[in-house]
Amino acid sequence: MAEAIARCDAADIIEPSSAGLSPLGRIAQMTQEILAKDGYSANGLTSDELTREALEAADLIINMTGRPGEEVFPSHKNVEDWFVEDPYGEDLETYRRVFEGIRRRVNQLALSLREQRQSQEAAR
Repeated sequence: MAEAIARCDAADIIEPSSAGLSPLGRIAQMTQEILAKDGYSANGLTSDELTREALEAADLIINMTGRPGEEVFPSHKNVEDWFVEDPYGEDLETYRRVFEGIRRRVNQLALSLREQRQSQEAAR
């Protein structure tokens, strides 16, 4: 969900890439339905395992494992923990609640990154 939301709402500031420690291997049907209902495309979304290369290439890791980032990603300095319920296997209401929480967090992150960029540009 986060990748699809970021692609649409924050493409100017975030280059999203999603991967998991224990990927499902497919995008859950309810995820696709929730995204589509709110105008977000699930095209191109995949359920991939996090690779060392992707981890090293990331400027920021959003950790949604439910475990503290320093435990999961001890060698990465820029990790932000988002404690997000895993909706898999739950009802549509749960997916909706999780979607809204993720959308709110993605948009807050994008706003913060835009402000940082403006500050950096003003300092030049």
